Amino acid sequence: MRDILSLAAAGHINGLRRLLCAGAYAALAVLASTSHAEQVGQSHGPSAAQSVPSLVLLGTAGGRTSWRGSQSAGIASAVVVNGQVYLVDFGAGWLRRYFQAGLGAPPPGRGLETLRAAFITHMHADHIVDYPSLVLFGASDGLAERRQKLKVIGPGSRGKLPPASGGNDGVADVVAPEQPMPGTVAMTEALYRAFAADINDNILDSRKPNPHSRVDVVDITLPAGLDVDPNRDPAPTMAPFEIYRDENVTVRATLVNHAPVYPAFAYRFDTANGSVVFSGDTSPNQNLIRLAQGADVLVHEVIDTAWVDSLYPKPRSPAQEAKAHHLVHAHTAASDVGGVAEAAHVKTLVLSHLAPADVDPGRWSAASRGFSGKVIVGRDLQWIPLVAPAPEPK
Repeated sequence: MRDILSLAAAGHINGLRRLLCAGAYAALAVLASTSHAEQVGQSHGPSAAQSVPSLVLLGTAGGRTSWRGSQSAGIASAVVVNGQVYLVDFGAGWLRRYFQAGLGAPPPGRGLETLRAAFITHMHADHIVDYPSLVLFGASDGLAERRQKLKVIGPGSRGKLPPASGGNDGVADVVAPEQPMPGTVAMTEALYRAFAADINDNILDSRKPNPHSRVDVVDITLPAGLDVDPNRDPAPTMAPFEIYRDENVTVRATLVNHAPVYPAFAYRFDTANGSVVFSGDTSPNQNLIRLAQGADVLVHEVIDTAWVDSLYPKPRSPAQEAKAHHLVHAHTAASDVGGVAEAAHVKTLVLSHLAPADVDPGRWSAASRGFSGKVIVGRDLQWIPLVAPAPEPK
């Protein structure tokens, strides 16, 4: 109520209208980011963006941690075109954020009827930790009502274990040695087996469908002739290749360097009215720059390397040195990301997968270095149209 009175007193009529008309949580999140949007870019709620293809940031926190209860959800984003939703990654809290962002089908729909396809960039936990929510809640939240299968597309198996950091000194006591690096299909089937008691109870007692009849899971097949040694060069120079197409979007992928993780993908979504690229997790990478050429929006991961130094001050133990090395060398520093965006000639750079999970623009000010376009420090539940609306006539 104080927010409503404050908006009215300050003359923020549009903000008041959004608060009264939109879902309460999503509207509050949009209002909370208003001053931030004025500093670094424009934020739109669902009512403002339904008519144009839009990017929706569901969660912006990167990293295999809960950030001690941070307000930011785990990494997950969506592209919305003609009321259809295309999800990128299943970070912590993605399903709740899906509804809070206003993406769910309206009643009498259950919600996930709007989810057309989903894409996983790579198999690190912060990108897939809430994938089981789709497996376990999907039938009740709308997948049972879908007329066509939901397509889930993600990396295949790495094929072999990566070398132990710092050398093979006997620390590599791995789990599931019979299949230590499963891809998306194998992971999904393992989840079905792990949760078979619940899934089968739901099939028999509640007459819900077998998930195989509602979800089509696919491992990405790399182009023929591409020779990759994941331990030596997990992202050799390559051309982007198409992995999905329907009447709303064409999606292309490329390998990026998030060593030792392999495969790690970046994705580009092209629509009739704009394009958006998701970097996935990567160090500065020429494959990504090629994929993102001329895109309207580039959603790029970012890390504060000074934070890494404060987290692991020297002298470091071998384990600390290994973690610090990965954080710095397998990700993109704020001071480097602007150069990537400029080389790709994108119009807008959106920072997400924030490490640490801090949305203060001051922490990320170096991201504008070397970039001539607009920089937006992403916030959960932020709607960003892929093409800026034309100015209203005076």
